[in-house]
Amino acid sequence: LETVRRVRAEGGTPRLLLLSIADDPTGTVAPPELLREACEAAVGEGLHIISDETWRDTLHRPRETVPLSPAEMWPDDVTVFFDLAGALTPASWPAAVARFPATPGGAARRARTVDHLTALGALVAGPVAAAAAYALDEPAAVSARVTAAAALHARVAAAVHDAVLAAGALARPPRAGRHLYADLGPLRRELGARGVGDSMELEEFLGERLGLPVPGGHRFGDELGALRVRLDTGPLLGPPPELRTESLTAADPLELPQVAEALDTLTSALRELR
Repeated sequence: LETVRRVRAEGGTPRLLLLSIADDPTGTVAPPELLREACEAAVGEGLHIISDETWRDTLHRPRETVPLSPAEMWPDDVTVFFDLAGALTPASWPAAVARFPATPGGAARRARTVDHLTALGALVAGPVAAAAAYALDEPAAVSARVTAAAALHARVAAAVHDAVLAAGALARPPRAGRHLYADLGPLRRELGARGVGDSMELEEFLGERLGLPVPGGHRFGDELGALRVRLDTGPLLGPPPELRTESLTAADPLELPQVAEALDTLTSALRELR
């Protein structure tokens, strides 16, 4: 509310609020009461809500976590967006869906969006569109794979979280998706001795040691001086697609050679800082 009022006082006209109910960098899920308060404030100020729900079908503990959609509370004021690569399709298949309110205003927004996408030439390729339509029907085979993939990433994310905490760093427990956000601020002195003073240098430092992309917090709008990075569970499973398919069917994916080796490398790199 303070931000909206400040922008208006400066002559701006804020019209949209973008929310992520299941967050990408942190792998966390917004508490329903917090989400309700944010949406209530936004609607009260006349803002339209864009709800990014890309990761809502990737809950690590679906019986313990409740992903509440703003569209369930204010269906006429919310457009739901989700990237199918979050749960249903391979990451290399670019396809996403937006669901607009069933109102005259929603129809107008949809028409303007289609016009912009058409002008940009942003069309889904035919084969990908057919596969996406199939996945959106959620047949048994797709649903089973989504459930297995969520359980797999949950297992690996829990191990990564343990490694981060054991090194003396901080991270919120991951609850969805394939990422978690590590704060290495408590290790600032040790990192400083290695020439690491900000998230850009931390990204390079860990990336070299892990041989994996480790994007720094500055890429997600965090301040450069904060020593935070996003850790991705996907690359820890091995190169796609054969090894990742093997991981889906393993009794304990942490015992697979490629996963165990990747986790050991990560653990060693973090332990080295202490």
